[in-house]
Amino acid sequence: MSIDVVDESCFAAGRGVDTVEVSHLARYVLDEMRVHPLAELSVLMVDTTAMSRLHVQWMDEPGPTDVMSFPMDQLRPGREGHTSEPGLLGDVVVCPEVAAAQAKASGHATADEVLLLVTHGILHLLGYDHAEPDEEREMFTLQRRLVLGFLARIGRPGDPTPTVGHRALPSGD
Repeated sequence: MSIDVVDESCFAAGRGVDTVEVSHLARYVLDEMRVHPLAELSVLMVDTTAMSRLHVQWMDEPGPTDVMSFPMDQLRPGREGHTSEPGLLGDVVVCPEVAAAQAKASGHATADEVLLLVTHGILHLLGYDHAEPDEEREMFTLQRRLVLGFLARIGRPGDPTPTVGHRALPSGD
């Protein structure tokens, strides 16, 4: 499995965001979702300016958002005893500055918020959505189970329950 985590944000380093931990989380999530071992994933940390540009370009919404996902080969989770097809899963783009604001509002660490957002982004790449209440319940329950499972596996306490959601911050925040 190829997982690339790149920090272009100039925010994450030294502020509790560990790109190695993010890579380990991504591998855990992909394994739990039975994604083929030859699948490829990219996770990119960007600043608010870059995220704002992406948000306008792809969603036609102003200001930075927390996470965006760009699927490539439309891979879906595997089933019991079977992995997904190999291929390019896609890109997850996270804005640690927005994550830090959401973490503060939610009462947990920025690192935990980033893990939650990366998991959220991966689930979107795998076809999950939260447009409808049933979809939201399914996706957020799975997202929470995956993050808590990862934190338990590495022996780190944490409970990044999302309370802010995926809203754009006003420009300048």
